[in-house]
Amino acid sequence: MFTGLIEEIGEIKSIEKGTKSARITIKAEKILEGTKLGDSISTNGVCLTVTEFNKSSFSVDVMAETIRKSNLGKLKPGSKVNLERALRLSDRLGGHIVSGHIDGGGTIVDLYNEENATWVSIETTTDILKYIVHKGSITIDGISLTVAYVDENIFKVSIIPHTKGETTLLMKKIGDEVNLECDMMAKYVEKILKSSETPKEKKSISMDFLQRNGFA
Repeated sequence: MFTGLIEEIGEIKSIEKGTKSARITIKAEKILEGTKLGDSISTNGVCLTVTEFNKSSFSVDVMAETIRKSNLGKLKPGSKVNLERALRLSDRLGGHIVSGHIDGGGTIVDLYNEENATWVSIETTTDILKYIVHKGSITIDGISLTVAYVDENIFKVSIIPHTKGETTLLMKKIGDEVNLECDMMAKYVEKILKSSETPKEKKSISMDFLQRNGFA
């Protein structure tokens, strides 16, 4: 579990691509403090497992499903990524609860400044938009942000200077893809409501049914 508060901007050192998967090595410093093999590190919002590390970098294996669901497959050596270590129970929960399991992608369609803030407009699918609510939480490339606007096609967030300086979001341009994770509470509520719906009445087989359908 993560909070969506980015600890460090890392840099892609190398990518070994398979047919559908990849092994990625990332340059980093701060998030390697206390890191152990098997630890989870959120990379652009994707929960990845450390398989190898040294004082200046760590490596992760990215499976085919993760490549399909995220923007990790578009990374190149030199690309910048948002990094966060897994949440400790003793930490303050400054963002919101983030699982690191991406729901899908979005595309930046507009960027504009309003005094000290930058508005970012993101287009995504209806399957994702249905979980996004005004003033609710959204994770964009691993960053915990508040939804400032949402309609049937896009949603918007407003970025303060601190977030601009500590993350990669405003390094992106119109047309770039971002990873999205919706607030998990909405998905659990939907699941519970669906499971509590009254099941349709099962039709029983009677003699009358058999006669009407030519079986008796």
